[in-house]
Amino acid sequence: MDLHGIDGGGRLVAVTGITGFIGGHLAGELARQGWRLRALVRSMPRFSGVVGGAVEVVQGSLSDPKALQGLVAGADAVIHLAGSIKGLGRADFMAANADGTAALASAWRAHAPDARFIHVSSMAAREPGLSHYAASKHAAEQRLGDVANGANWCILRPAAVYGPGDRETLNIFRAATGPVQPMLNGGEARVTVVHVGDLVRAIAALLGAEQLAACHEVTDARHEGYSWDELARATASAMGRTARPVRVPGIAVRALGMLGDVAALGDVAGMLTSQKAREILHADWRSSLASQPPTSLWQPEIDLEHGFAEAVAWYRATGWLPR
Repeated sequence: MDLHGIDGGGRLVAVTGITGFIGGHLAGELARQGWRLRALVRSMPRFSGVVGGAVEVVQGSLSDPKALQGLVAGADAVIHLAGSIKGLGRADFMAANADGTAALASAWRAHAPDARFIHVSSMAAREPGLSHYAASKHAAEQRLGDVANGANWCILRPAAVYGPGDRETLNIFRAATGPVQPMLNGGEARVTVVHVGDLVRAIAALLGAEQLAACHEVTDARHEGYSWDELARATASAMGRTARPVRVPGIAVRALGMLGDVAALGDVAGMLTSQKAREILHADWRSSLASQPPTSLWQPEIDLEHGFAEAVAWYRATGWLPR
């Protein structure tokens, strides 16, 4: 059964994290499919840029039980996107990712027990020893499982997500404006990616899946992953530049991560820390076809060449990259 383009039929889906990069794309996809949206947001100004139709707003946070009850009550489905990819330490990540997921899951079981729950996690959860972020995503999955026994729920672990509007992968394209394209790991390492358009289609498709507990990884069609050389060449091609991939030594990646650690001591949370360096230098982020959602429900449509080209065109049109 191909659920691509399925009509939500006016049913209500409660969503966290809708004001973020993935959330904005998801809002548009769900609205196009006829779902009514209710979103948990911290403040109205942050919510103003969301793409899609009318959205019912519940103002609050994952630490606010009343807001969570208002979010999920009467919902036909719940999608949990909210989380933190930056933090000053383990406690920050655990509070945002593990505790936040547990609080939402408890509200779901108490106030919307028949709703389908989709938790958007990360492939990093496979390797909880790599970083505080990875540990917090792993813990979030475990805490969801603790309260979800017998319920209708699903975990999705996306690969590295890219596409229009993403500020994290923007840095990869900015780096490619120089004379070379940096490769942050060696020749044997494999990285998996997924275009945000494919990811939100997967989320929407799984809303209608008649299955109970499951955990799926979500990548593009190259589920076995890309070498850093391939990624660097694809980046250069999308930028219209000559490919000149150059390996950044692991010791340099770790040193940059340590600089991020020093910045964190001054309460400046950044992406590249020693924790993130360990994730980058991990050699095996491959997936498998068996780990993906059933092909009867969803299949990736956007390859790396077209996805990178689209992202670069969007970055240039919005002024995030020079033309």
